[in-house]
Amino acid sequence: MRNEKGFTLIELMIVIAIIGILAAIAIPQFSAYKVKAYKSELNADLKNAYTAAQVYFMGSGNAAATIDEAALTTSGYKASPNVSFTASTLKVDSGTLTLTHSRVTGVGTVDYQGNVTLP
Repeated sequence: MRNEKGFTLIELMIVIAIIGILAAIAIPQFSAYKVKAYKSELNADLKNAYTAAQVYFMGSGNAAATIDEAALTTSGYKASPNVSFTASTLKVDSGTLTLTHSRVTGVGTVDYQGNVTLP
């Protein structure tokens, strides 16, 4: 009888198969979590942009003005690295503000009442 130490080929194949099964389950879940995180980032930026817009409207005294990207920036809004300003028809009593995320398909909007819509 030999007294050799080590793993047999069957044991190694079983371990590799188990790792493969775990990876097949985990990778799609990880992708879904990344998309959820990107949408959360877009949601936070929309809320921050809305807050900055309210600051702008309170400070400017011009209820008829439509807010733009420059006005948001001067009111304290700083976009996240992957989020960009798309369009705005936002006024004190009407309109929406639209932002996009480079990793999310579609656009996110916030209306004049602060209601956020995500893609």
